[in-house]
Formats: sequence, C-alpha cells, structure tokens
Amino acid sequence: MKPNSRVLIIAGSDSSGGAGIQADIKTITALGSYAMTAITAITAQNTTGVKSIVPIPPEEIVNQILFTAKDIKPDAIKIGMLHSTKVIEAVINSLKNIKINNIVLDPVMVAKGGAKLIDNKAIKLLKKKLIMRASLITPNIPEAEILTNTIITCKEDMIFAAYKLIEIGANNVLIKGGHLPSNNVQDIFVSKSDIKIFNSKRYNTKNTHGTGCTLSSAITTFLSCGKPIKKSCELGIKYVSLGIKTNPKYGKGHGPINHLHTINIERKFR
Repeated sequence: MKPNSRVLIIAGSDSSGGAGIQADIKTITALGSYAMTAITAITAQNTTGVKSIVPIPPEEIVNQILFTAKDIKPDAIKIGMLHSTKVIEAVINSLKNIKINNIVLDPVMVAKGGAKLIDNKAIKLLKKKLIMRASLITPNIPEAEILTNTIITCKEDMIFAAYKLIEIGANNVLIKGGHLPSNNVQDIFVSKSDIKIFNSKRYNTKNTHGTGCTLSSAITTFLSCGKPIKKSCELGIKYVSLGIKTNPKYGKGHGPINHLHTINIERKFR
C-alpha cells in the first residue's frame, strides 16, 4: 500500500521505544500514513524510568521542522514533549512558517515513572501561546490539573477542567481518564458546543507506557486523512485500547503497548 497522508511529529525520543517519537512513528505507520520527525530531546529511559534527558538546541529543532516541511508538506502535525520556553518559542515560530491547520498538542509533562519533563515557565508559555494554535489538546488527568490549577477526582471534574482549557484558548479538548479508578476508562471530548464521553474497557495490566503519545499520534493520523476531530478521537481511542489489550509484556516496569495490532504481514515476508 501507499501512505494515505503525511504526518510531522515534533516530540522527544524514547530510547526504549514505547513512547515519544518511536511510538509516534510506529502508530502513524501502523495506521497507514507517512511519519516525519523533529526531535526536541533525547532521553535515556526504559520501562522502569528515565535516566537522563538531553535537549536538542532550539535552532536545530527549527531546522528539522522547516527543512522537512519544505520538501514534504505534512497534512497534520503532532506535538509532544516541549521541555523549555526556548523550544516552545521555536516551535511556535516554525508553525507560523508552514501554516498547517491540523495540529494535535499532547502536553507531555510527567513521565510514566514520575520524572518531570517540563519546567514551570514552559508550562505558562504553553498555556499562553501554544494551546490556541492547536486543533486539539490531549492532556491526561495530572496534566489537566496542572494546566487548570484544579483537582480532578471524577467525570464532572474532567468536564469542568476541559471547559477551563476552552476558556484559556483551546479549540477542542480530549481529557484522558485512565488515572481515575474504575472498571471502565472514560475519555472526555469537549468543544465550545459539544461534549462526548468515550467509554473503553480497562485491562488489568501495568503495560501502558506510551499510551498518551500513541493516542495523540493516532488522532493526528486520522485527522490527516480528513476525518472530523471527534471521529478521529473515537478511532484513536479504539486503536490504543486494542494496543493495551494485546501488549507484548516487555520490560520489568511499565511496558509498551502493541502498536502493530493493525498490521498483517504478507505470507512471503513471514
């Protein structure tokens, strides 16, 4: 098959392959599209935690974005880890140059193991200048709490926080509910005129590393193919849910999900 669309990923690298750029590339490829990258940071990590983070100079992030997009213009952009004000400013300036409408922002702030991945000044700038440029933002509950200065303990709190993000300037919000204890996972989509609750089965596994990166990339891929935002969220959630269900049980900590469950290998390559 030929790729259905082109997606540019702006995010950090995960050496263990379960999250970040690596998860993004796998997701976009598994869903039939073409992935390009602008790496914002290199991390040394595995399923048990993050050992080190090495930032890429902002000017090189700009070079990656602009030089790539100049040759192969993306149909959509997924933005992940932006760890400093200089990096956020560099990305904002780059977006002004390439003028893409479909942008999904996953405001990555804390790694699965608890390591903080972004500083407070960067969070303020993200709220002030970047959120409104995205078609959709996809915070999990801890990230939504940080962005809105609220405590989230239930579905109603999630909806309240989503509306606060709309007030801040977000166009559409998908708050991921995996951190709330329940038999089902509720992810809540909120726009200025709509609310939609997506219900998924919760699987009893610790292997959920990279679910946020994967979901935002899946949604971006569906958007890049011309699907509406709400439908893209629905399909992205289904993709991640099956990835969790079929996870390969790798690693001693929070293992990766299965990004390849959509792929059938032709017999001649088996």
